[in-house]
Amino acid sequence: MDNRLAYLDYNATTPVKPDVLARVAEALVIGGNPSSVHQAGRLARAVVDQARDAVADLVGASPEQVLFTSGATEANTLAIRSLAAGAARAQRVCAATRILISAVEHDSVVGAAYAADLPVEEIPVTAAGVVDLAALERMLGAGGPAVVVLMLANNETGVIQPVAAAAALVHSFGGWLHCDAVQGPGRVAVDFEALAVDTLTLSSHKMGGPQGVGALVVRHLALVSPQFVGGGQERGLRAGTENVAGIAGFGVAAHLSANDVARSNEINELRRDLEVELQKIAPDVRIFGTSAERLPNTSCFAVAGVAAETQVIALDLADVAVSAGAACSSGKVRTSRALRAMGVPEDTASCAIRVSLGWNTRRADIERFLGAWSELMDRRRRREPKAA
Repeated sequence: MDNRLAYLDYNATTPVKPDVLARVAEALVIGGNPSSVHQAGRLARAVVDQARDAVADLVGASPEQVLFTSGATEANTLAIRSLAAGAARAQRVCAATRILISAVEHDSVVGAAYAADLPVEEIPVTAAGVVDLAALERMLGAGGPAVVVLMLANNETGVIQPVAAAAALVHSFGGWLHCDAVQGPGRVAVDFEALAVDTLTLSSHKMGGPQGVGALVVRHLALVSPQFVGGGQERGLRAGTENVAGIAGFGVAAHLSANDVARSNEINELRRDLEVELQKIAPDVRIFGTSAERLPNTSCFAVAGVAAETQVIALDLADVAVSAGAACSSGKVRTSRALRAMGVPEDTASCAIRVSLGWNTRRADIERFLGAWSELMDRRRRREPKAA
């Protein structure tokens, strides 16, 4: 019997790929500072430049548009604060007067938006979890230029958002659109030009690269106001010695993401089979976002009365790793704000878990999950009072 962990939490962190590990090790051996002019420094600079090219190629941008950060949280903060504070420098007449974020954004976006010095409004979503473009248009017309934030795909439900259509609306009202695209690479094609956004966030560890490194892709460098100062790194827009080894791994992961996208049909089939079996095991299961376009690797579902924390712990004991609908940094389970925004009742949302697949997922992993989850549902049925 295969005793390996059935890891089904790729949307939280995707396991590092072997080629990435090898490249990180090579970069660590170089040991130079990319800002140094000696041989070791030049080698380190070449590593960073090569990775920048790969990340730019991943999303169809130019290398000059890619700024490396410590991760997506920093990149989201850099984008939102910059656009809120100084977007007028990028050939726009007026500065932003408010920030509009979709009601299903990641906590890193929510935190950055509410910490900025502008009023924040949340754009509603439909019951399927898709942003309400009509509501967005009304909100844009009700005030001055806005910074709008809309993710490419939701990390919990996998629902894909109409980013390009939203960008066209936002720009028609003189605003700017930032897109948190971290869940896209390796699952769907991501095209910076086609999305037509002003700034876009990427994360290495969501695509099989190392943790602690991400990127902000920018339409114009003038959009960015540095949050870290004291050095000239990243064209003076993000001070601090570059994480050379992490960036090197990020570059390899970006290059390999095309292979993962090519496997999306296979992953989608595994997800489809998973959901068919879920409904056989528990006919009252509710699967979220099925009426919208979703990432091929993500399934978020709930059975009322079976708490998410109970499921996550029971599955972990069976060597199956999944996530609750949302988990905070302390690891405690809490109700998903995305599901609440979709109108899901609290008693159902608190029971939601997420299964997310990826580059190393096998059918055996799905079968192990289904076996463990079926046992959990059987225990639930045995506890239910029998009808008289």
